[in-house]
Amino acid sequence: MAKIIIGKEFGPTMIPLIKRTKDTIDIMVYSWYWYPDQIGSEIQKFNNAVIDAAKRGVKVKILANDYHTINVLLQNKVKAKKLKTKRKLHAKLMILDGKIAILGSHNYTMGAFATNYEVSITTQEKEVVNRLKQFFSNLWWS
Repeated sequence: MAKIIIGKEFGPTMIPLIKRTKDTIDIMVYSWYWYPDQIGSEIQKFNNAVIDAAKRGVKVKILANDYHTINVLLQNKVKAKKLKTKRKLHAKLMILDGKIAILGSHNYTMGAFATNYEVSITTQEKEVVNRLKQFFSNLWWS
């Protein structure tokens, strides 16, 4: 079953899903910013949920564009890297436990979580999730 996530619903939808994840989180995202001085914001709660997942043993792998974000993730024992290509990573994709895929326009920024017109979708449709897992894996190992 699919679920549509519009605008500000992203944080409240994603944070509980991340907290329930047991094994793996694979993420590729165009823009991801950290807001350490805004601990109560939805985006920073999201950021902390990803870090906390890694701390509790979830295997988290991130493909991102921004070296600052990659460095923050690496400092928190999260596997993160930038693709070595001239092509732009513009996708916004998260796969949880290899069973739930979230795909849409939401970047991981204050604007995307609070003010932008954004839409994303979650799906557990096996064929879709498996194809997205393969897409992520191909990029991760490229």
